Amino acid sequence: MTNRAIQLTLLLMLTSLPAHAASAAPDTVFFPSADGKTEIVAYLFKPPSSGPHPAIVLLHGRGGPYSINVNKGCTLVSRTSPSAECNAGGLSKRHVMWGQYWADRGYVALLPDSFGPRGKAHGFGRFTHGDPDRADVNELTVRPLDAEGALSWMRSQNDIVGNRVFLQGWSNGGSTALNVMQRQGAATSGFRAALAFYPGCGPKALLAQTLASAAPITMLLGSDDEEVSPLECQDVAQRSIAAGSKIDVVLYPGATHDFDDPGQRRQSIPANAVASADAQKRAIGFVEGVKN
Repeated sequence: MTNRAIQLTLLLMLTSLPAHAASAAPDTVFFPSADGKTEIVAYLFKPPSSGPHPAIVLLHGRGGPYSINVNKGCTLVSRTSPSAECNAGGLSKRHVMWGQYWADRGYVALLPDSFGPRGKAHGFGRFTHGDPDRADVNELTVRPLDAEGALSWMRSQNDIVGNRVFLQGWSNGGSTALNVMQRQGAATSGFRAALAFYPGCGPKALLAQTLASAAPITMLLGSDDEEVSPLECQDVAQRSIAAGSKIDVVLYPGATHDFDDPGQRRQSIPANAVASADAQKRAIGFVEGVKN
């Protein structure tokens, strides 16, 4: 086969791919954090159809939103200091997968970068929770304000259903999501529900060890998590349920931290593959089950 014929064959293959396989890169947007001083950069995944759409805010973990292959070379990411590496094209596979997952199902998904605007786009390694350098991007008093700023921005958009905005977070972002729901408390005008994937649930990660939330929460945990304790999360959930909060806990036997990471290293573990597939089915069922 000639080079020209090969090129034509490849072109035909690409143009015949389903729409979701050739998705456009997410848009880059900016909005103010509720801290009143930080402009957050975020990545917006949009459904192909016209709105208005329900929406979901995605909260990255301690590694930040970008791929580990690029984030080591990044520090500050802002409107005035764009990064050549840490940008919409450098997002990690998991964040792209979930952003597109929601867009394919008719949801606008917004992934804020809490670290880049504060000069920490490189993220943080495992077991660095007590690192002083993480204090000004912590999940207790800082990142919840970014999530609340994201909610306000979402509600200012004409193509989003303002009373149908949800929350999803992973690890440190999962702890942040729980803290956001704790801050909302009995209010019914905030995020409609939250998905927390393998959050840290210890006293240093959560505002309270008994969550008070009028909105439903689902925690998805791996029994073999090597970074955070699923038992602590189960204890928090049990106390919170007894206090009147609506919390469901899903414990995946044999699954590890980052069980939904689509990379080969995590998905080569059979329990992670099972957990990831179930979590994807469960996520849409959970938000669709929250009534207007």
